[in-house]
Parts: sequence; C-alpha cells; structure tokens
Amino acid sequence: MSTSQQHLQWLSLVIFLVSLFFNIRTSYADVGTAALYSPPYLPTACYRISDESQFPSSNLFAAAGDGIWANDTACGRKYLVKCITSTSTPYACNQNQTIQIKIVDHIGQEASVLSAYNTTLFLSPTAFGTIANSSTASSYINIEFELVYGEDVALHKGSGKHSAPNPTTLVASGHP
Repeated sequence: MSTSQQHLQWLSLVIFLVSLFFNIRTSYADVGTAALYSPPYLPTACYRISDESQFPSSNLFAAAGDGIWANDTACGRKYLVKCITSTSTPYACNQNQTIQIKIVDHIGQEASVLSAYNTTLFLSPTAFGTIANSSTASSYINIEFELVYGEDVALHKGSGKHSAPNPTTLVASGHP
C-alpha cells in the first residue's frame, strides 16, 4: 500500500471519528417522580417566613423530596421539568411541555403524606397542571428533570426543546 493511500485511510478515519463525536447527543437530565404540592405553602423550609414574594410570579414552584433536598442546599435551585409517559400512565402527560420550577420547600419522609417516600418533586398546582394531562387519574407522574445553572433558561413551549447547560462553563461558575 502506498503512503498516499495510508494517509487517505487515516484522514477518512479522522473525519469519521470527528463527525461521530459531533453527532452524539449528551443528556443532562435525571428521571424521577412528581406529585401535587398542596397548600398550605407558608412558611417554607427554605425561607421560614410567611412572605409570598419567595414564590415566582409564574407560580411554577416545587418542594424537594429527600432525593434532591441535600440538607437545604436545594433551596432556590431551578430545574427544567418534563413529564414522561410510562406503560402504567400512557396518557398522563401534556406532550412537549417543559417548565422551569424553583425549589421553595422540602417534603421529606417525616411528612404525614404517605406518598412522600421516594418522590423527587412536589409540584405546585400550576406546574403540575402544565405538564400533566388534566384528565389523568394518577396523582403521580414520571418526570425528567435537569438542574439549571445560572440565569433562567428560555423555553420553547410546545417544542419540547430547551437550552442545555454548557458543560465548559460549569466548572468556571463553581458548579460541579
């Protein structure tokens, strides 16, 4: 085999590997469950005061379950949340709806709600109703959720697409 043929094969391999690298889609989302977060909302475990200004004006807020609570470090975090269907709840979701919620409270295993065990997020009625089909008989939905780093993320309603965090800026901003 000639040297030029070897270079051509090497170049072809490099082009293939580079194109493969740029076509791989990385997901930052985790999977969990969500339930309806019922009042009373005040005081919250995050703010411990009865000030309604802690809630976002969109009413898209949630209480964290034990899995993401992390000794109150979840307070104020924002997550992108999307309902995902399962075989047990095939029509539970409003398809292609992604919302951004803010954590304002904690509901742990000590809650009187038996359902608190292993629930990831307890969504406000507005948040739950936006991503879950109102005709669903289930009080639980399966969700994909992703921590938002930095500023609010611009959502494209109805498309199911959203901006993902830029992994090159996470270390520089102090996030893992």
